[in-house]
Amino acid sequence: MITKRLLRAAESVSAVDGPVGKVAETVGKAVAGTAVDRVLRGSWLGHPVHPLLITAPIGAWTCAAAADFVFDDPVTARRLTGVGLAMVPAAVATGLVELSTLTETRSRRVGALHAATNAVSSVCFLASYAKRRRGAHSAGVAWSLLGLLAMSAAGALGGHLSYALGAGVGREVD
Repeated sequence: MITKRLLRAAESVSAVDGPVGKVAETVGKAVAGTAVDRVLRGSWLGHPVHPLLITAPIGAWTCAAAADFVFDDPVTARRLTGVGLAMVPAAVATGLVELSTLTETRSRRVGALHAATNAVSSVCFLASYAKRRRGAHSAGVAWSLLGLLAMSAAGALGGHLSYALGAGVGREVD
């Protein structure tokens, strides 16, 4: 299966080792042992909070596509795109804190690619929102489609990170 091969190949992308190591070290040093660390990692919940927060932008952007293609409602699609964008900072913050806890090389690589494809997705949705605000609905839809494609790739990488590599799985957060 090609998808499985692509996901496994992500584990070998050594070009991200240096940058992801620096990001993980910087984030780790900035928040280690602080209340911010405990909140962003989910100590109050008993498990990582990142998987919960990512559902907001994913759901909003998927519903925006439904508003475009099923209901032909560009105003609702624009608003939902904005809601998804508003939730991105929280998802990024929790994701970076989770990334800083990864020590296994393959997991860090996949985590870096997951973050990068999410960044591409977010930029696409930001472009979509901007185009829609200017009345360029068709261009906004095109950017959303690219965002959905990137979001799907990011989700596949995130799933691979959790389920195939076991990052964060079965770990209670103190």
